[in-house]
Amino acid sequence: MRSEPAGPGRAGAGGAEPADATDPALGTVRPGQPTPGAAGRVGPGAHEGLADPDGAGRRQRHELWMRRALEVAVTGPDGSAGADGDAVDDIPVGAVLYGPDGTELSIGRNERELTGDPTAHAEVLALRRAAERLGRWRLDGCTLVVTLEPCTMCAGALVLARVSTVVFGAWEPKTGAAGSLWDVLRDRRLNHRPEVYGGVLEAESAAVLRAFFR
Repeated sequence: MRSEPAGPGRAGAGGAEPADATDPALGTVRPGQPTPGAAGRVGPGAHEGLADPDGAGRRQRHELWMRRALEVAVTGPDGSAGADGDAVDDIPVGAVLYGPDGTELSIGRNERELTGDPTAHAEVLALRRAAERLGRWRLDGCTLVVTLEPCTMCAGALVLARVSTVVFGAWEPKTGAAGSLWDVLRDRRLNHRPEVYGGVLEAESAAVLRAFFR
């Protein structure tokens, strides 16, 4: 688990419950902490902006991909939400799965209300669609980008799919399983551990959620 000082959105000395991404009091950006994935593998910080052959650093790439996930969260998979003034009636969480070469493989947005399926979280839908497209369940080398910290179900699915990297936006201390409430993604008792980058465009991701719950 992360060890961080108390601050906005975290429990302080008084033991107050931490604010979640929908809390209007969450006015400042909490620093995301990139973490090592596989044993012995120490990933660079998201702030380091290491150069890639195409000239885009890790931080820039993650932010670009997160903006795509935010677009999916706001408009829905088909891009039609909001066109006629009607919003998709589900918590606006968007996920995008990228292949090892940076190709967009699939997208997902919460569809629990639309389908009546309690497992229809954005991450799970993106994983299902990518597996169907590729014809295999193993998603080695892929990166899942999602606007909200994955829950235990989604974190477990990401581990089982062998996703290599997980990038998320807003922290979710009430249900998060990537370092907030649990740390499923980096649990060393499991046979696979993705590299995790949290807090990428957190303020923008939290703003979308707060707007939905007003």
